[in-house]
Amino acid sequence: MRPTVLGGLFRRAAVAAALTVLAAGLTALVPASPAAAAAGTFQQVTDFGSNPGNLAMYAYAPAGLPANAPLVVALHGCTQSASDYHAHSGWQKFADRWGFAVVYPQTSSANNSMSCFSWFDATEDMRGKGEAASIVQMVDHAAAQYGSDRGRIYVTGLSAGGGMTADLLADYPDVFAGGAVDSGLPAQCATTLIAASGCQYGSQNLTPRQWGDKVRASYPGHTGPWPRVAIWQGTADTTVAPVNATELRDQWTDVWGIGQTASSTRSLPGGTTESVYDDAAGRPAVALFSVSGMGHGLAVNPGSGDDQCGSTGTYYLNSLCSSYYTALFWGLDGSGGGDGGDGGSLPAPTGLTVTGTTATTASLSWTAVSGAASYLVYRDGARVGTATGSSYTDTGLSAGTSYRYTVAAVDSAGSAGAPSAAVTATTTGTAPRCYTDTNYAQVRAGRAHLSLGSVYANGSNQAMGLYNVAVVHTLKETSPGYFVLADSGC
Repeated sequence: MRPTVLGGLFRRAAVAAALTVLAAGLTALVPASPAAAAAGTFQQVTDFGSNPGNLAMYAYAPAGLPANAPLVVALHGCTQSASDYHAHSGWQKFADRWGFAVVYPQTSSANNSMSCFSWFDATEDMRGKGEAASIVQMVDHAAAQYGSDRGRIYVTGLSAGGGMTADLLADYPDVFAGGAVDSGLPAQCATTLIAASGCQYGSQNLTPRQWGDKVRASYPGHTGPWPRVAIWQGTADTTVAPVNATELRDQWTDVWGIGQTASSTRSLPGGTTESVYDDAAGRPAVALFSVSGMGHGLAVNPGSGDDQCGSTGTYYLNSLCSSYYTALFWGLDGSGGGDGGDGGSLPAPTGLTVTGTTATTASLSWTAVSGAASYLVYRDGARVGTATGSSYTDTGLSAGTSYRYTVAAVDSAGSAGAPSAAVTATTTGTAPRCYTDTNYAQVRAGRAHLSLGSVYANGSNQAMGLYNVAVVHTLKETSPGYFVLADSGC
């Protein structure tokens, strides 16, 4: 058994709780039989390699998984497990819908007293070492078992799992095509435990070039391609300071050789702002999702809607489905994501323009492409319709919300060419904003009030329970200063 890493070194309760959330562990993936994998079961996989990081491996594959499907690696946070992350994060829903396998590494108290991934330990998070090496062994095992497309392997993680995700992207840009860091930290922010809390709570005062150098030094000689990176951060996070999202943005835009000014921004549900940073070809390379009022955790949004997923729990916060938007960013829905197109020979349409919006619709037009039999219309990376002419009206939208559209021309053989440059359409009206936090924080923020030890929503006066940090609710602001409970979905 390896020595405990975090236990006993930090005495203050706030620091201990923060580190508990921050480190994410891997669950050892057990090799499943092809028949079992086809049944769509979540199961442990053993004997996946020499396992220098002492991790466990778990995997989920939907029924009828085809060859050359993508593979997603999902890393849990501190005090969590692989099964916990599988149950709450929503990845199973999209694996079933779009056809890909998910690997869930898991760590344990044998590695770390709070079952955190060792994103801060140079003996564990560097290429070819410790936990990082174990995770890549899981990737190799799963890719061979499922016949995965080695060009479409992605990694995501929460908190300490997010920190390890950033390290893996830096260590193995030849393995991972993309990543998503949820409430996590920049790659190689800390190389010792003592430095970890400094990364969590404050700015490191490094330039984008200095941050980028940490990635380049992780695998010297690699010149690209680089992974496409999504960054998720709550603005009210007191465990991992929001400045970490800015530092992640600086790090990966510098690696890509692009500036730190967003190519486009838009509003998403749950009070979320998405800022996209395009590469030289005009394709999204980095995306920063800032969730207003959200504390430390993974953004989920329970429900049966196409863009909903997951279930709430400790560090699973009701806001919007981050797994859905991450999957779209990577192109797991088949739209191609940042890469776009599916092999068609037709050029990208030009002149895409928003010609009008209402509270529930957005109308588009573009310049016709010679030889096009039809056009595919994508909203937020997901295919939403087909047009035979050079115009389209999208319906069923939410008021006061921004949507990102692209269009691709389809040839007579049915193959779509490269997507157009994106445009943003914002529907009319005002979208309600949602805030997920403890009762204590809701009162402190002015969204609820205290009466005789209990908390009530401002405006609606709905009862929220006791005034403490153990009770968490989601409040929806339906009009200025008027809040209603929205725990079942926002």
